[in-house]
Formats: sequence, structure tokens, C-alpha cells
Amino acid sequence: MLKQRAKAFYVVVIAVLIGYFVYSTNGPESSRPFRLGLDLSGGSHLVYKADVSKLKPADIADSMTALRDDVERRVNLFGVSEPLVQTEQNATLSSEESAYKLIVELPGVTDTKEAAAAIGATPNLEFRLADAKELEAFRTAAAGVTLATTTPTEKDPAFIALFKSVGLNGATIARASLGFNQTTNEPLVQLSFTDEGRTLFAKVTKEHKGDYLGIFLDNSLIEAPVIREEIPNGQAQISGGFTLPSARTLVRNINFGALPIPITLISEKTIGPTLGQEAVNGGILAGIVSFILIGIFLIVWYRLPGFIATIALAIYTVLMLALFKFIPVTLTAAGIAGFIITIGMAVDANILIFERMKEELRRGRGVADAMHEGFHRAWPSIRDSNISSIITAIILYKFGSTSVITGFALVFLIGVLVSMFTAITASRLMLYAVAPREDTKLARFLISNGFSKKNKNATNQGVSNQ
Repeated sequence: MLKQRAKAFYVVVIAVLIGYFVYSTNGPESSRPFRLGLDLSGGSHLVYKADVSKLKPADIADSMTALRDDVERRVNLFGVSEPLVQTEQNATLSSEESAYKLIVELPGVTDTKEAAAAIGATPNLEFRLADAKELEAFRTAAAGVTLATTTPTEKDPAFIALFKSVGLNGATIARASLGFNQTTNEPLVQLSFTDEGRTLFAKVTKEHKGDYLGIFLDNSLIEAPVIREEIPNGQAQISGGFTLPSARTLVRNINFGALPIPITLISEKTIGPTLGQEAVNGGILAGIVSFILIGIFLIVWYRLPGFIATIALAIYTVLMLALFKFIPVTLTAAGIAGFIITIGMAVDANILIFERMKEELRRGRGVADAMHEGFHRAWPSIRDSNISSIITAIILYKFGSTSVITGFALVFLIGVLVSMFTAITASRLMLYAVAPREDTKLARFLISNGFSKKNKNATNQGVSNQ
């Protein structure tokens, strides 16, 4: 008896400590805040139509996967926290072009134009060669303005026309990376050419020493360094006075270039943080009200076991919130709905156990035996019903086509698993610790449930038959 009470005490203490952890780590600046989805935190929701008309039917699935992965890498480099990128196929549409869509959710990004630009940008990077004599002549005519400073000449069409294409462009670059000037610590972009690009770059730098090699991005001159010597290793760098964000953006654009499938933005929606906060507050209020009403019902109808079940339900809630932080789970409105549903489901197992206990009392068993048999007899039903719920949740999570379905399924699955622990292990341990050992009318009243005359007579009959 003392050992069981000690175990129950430790369970409650651990639950309290976990609850304190959940409370103390709440907030956006904490080390483990709750991760909120787009509908709760605010952000941008973009829907693109994918043009698969030029693809073979057998290649569509792989191409859509490549599209999703490419866009996901772009938005990750864009600095978005917890982005969601997924593809969707609408089999009911007759046109194959409109049947395939790309859905992008960017929490915290409320400028849809900026988000769309980051996703659909296809930069045109090109190296162009300018003869040193022609460039110097242009400078002289422009009143001695040098190329080393920012001047109107860099945007002059006549000045730009002096630079001729040499076949070096984004397609000849294997990779771009972010670097820093070791002297000034300014950010710069480092380039590594492909085998073809390395050979061509070495040829250009060898044959045009003293000339200018202009680096153009989307037809805008970024930098025009003088070729001092041959560069045979296929390595170059761009140091055009970048800020750190602009250098990162250029690296991202160079690395990922054009998308594998053309996409067209067909829908955009912005969810403000105020609307998201209202959804969070509504979910919290619904959870609190649900917990209170369930707790009142349990205590009034099931008495002592109901009180224990209410404590177990509180432990269940604390464990769920802690798991949301540690896994971590990105909470959406659908996920909160799934969590609230599992609060009610967490009580189902306890009700089955308590009803079995009542049946055992009616058969004339003592309080201790009735509790033991109640847990033992209820377990097969609890196990089977929860297994069916787990299977359903896994199927929803695996084949759910939208974040609403998968978010609900994940929270629902975690809730079912945790509820099995709290209903069977925690409830039984605490009930054994506090239940009366003497088989009295008061003990039977506390362990039984309901208030009907029939139930009272059945209980009295059980006492007389012992």
C-alpha cells in the first residue's frame, strides 16, 4: 500500500515538473516554443498550377517531386520558419495541366509578392567581355568617370553594349556559395564552374588579359573586374558590395536556377497574425472548457475513480503539450481540434474500466477485487478500439493530401498512444494508492457510479452476498 502511494506520488510530481516546463518554455522567445502553423501564426498561402503538358505521363510524378524539393530548398534559404511545400493532384479535373498544383505555406511572411518572387525567380547570370581600349574611350567621353565607383555609366545602354557574351552563364556554373572577404569581412559570392565552364573560363582569362569581364545578373551589371591572369581552376568570386541577405539570395538563385516544371501563381492568401491569434485563443478556450466539463461529469458520476481519472486527464494534457514541443509538432487549427477530440477519447478507456468495476461489485466481489477485475476485463476492449484508431490515424497521415488532414492525423495518433498510458497505467496506479481497502458501504459508494435506486439495491445485494 505504501509502495503504491509512493509510486503514485512520484507520477504526480513528475507530471507537475513537466507541466512547469511546458509553462516556463512558452512564448516566441523561449528555447522550445510551440510551433504554430500558418493558420495560427499568420503568413502567406500560395497555390501554383504546374504545367505538365510537355512531360510524358510516366515522368509527371518524379517531376512534381523534384519541383516540390526545389521550391522547398528555395523557401528554406529564404529564411522562412517551418515552411510547408506540398503537391496536390485533383483527379476530377479534365485538364491535366490544371490537375497538378503546388501549395506553399510560409508562416510569418505576409508579403505575398516577396514570397512569390522568392519561389518563382529564375535568375539570368552571365559573364560578358569588354575590350579595355573601348571601355577606356567610353570613360574618357564620360568625363573621366571610372568603373570602380557607382556611376550613371553602369546603366547607360551604350556602356552596357560594350560587353559581349562569351558563352559563360548560369548553366556553366556547378555551384555558388557564400564567402567573406578576409580583409574587410564583406560578404561575397564564390563560384565553381562545371568542366565545360572551367575550360571556357580558363580560355577567356588566358586570351583577354587586361580586358574587363562583366558579371551580369538579369542584364544588370554587378561587377566588372580586370582580368589580371589566367584562371585555370574554374573558381571565381563576385564581390559587388553585397549585404549578407542579398549575397544569400544570389547564392540561392544561382544554385537552383530555373524550376524543373513551369508554374503559374493562381491563388494567394495572406493570414494576418491577429486572425491567427484569435484562432489560438479560441482553441485554448475550447480545450479548457472541454476539460472542465469532462472533469465535472467524471467526478459527479464516477466519484473517486472519476476524480482519479480527472487527474490522469490532466497528466495526459501535460504530456501531450510536452510532446508537441519535443517532437516537435507544427500545430494547426485542425491539430488543435484533434487534440480536443482526444481529450474526450482519453476518458473512454476510464469509463470502460469503471463500468467493469461496477459490474464486479454487483457480482459480489470486494472493492480490491472489483478494481483488479475491472482493469483486467476492460483491457481487451480498450486495446482493440485504440488499435483501430491508430490504424485510421496512420492511414490519414500517410495518404492525407493536405496539411489540414495530416496535422489532424498526427495529433490524433499521438493522443491515442498517450491516452492508453494515462488511462491504464497512471489511473490504475493512483486509484490503487487511494482506494479504500475495507469493504464497506461507503467504500462501495465511492468506487461505484450513478445514483439510481436500482444501482443502490444491486450494491446492497452485493454486500449481503459476501
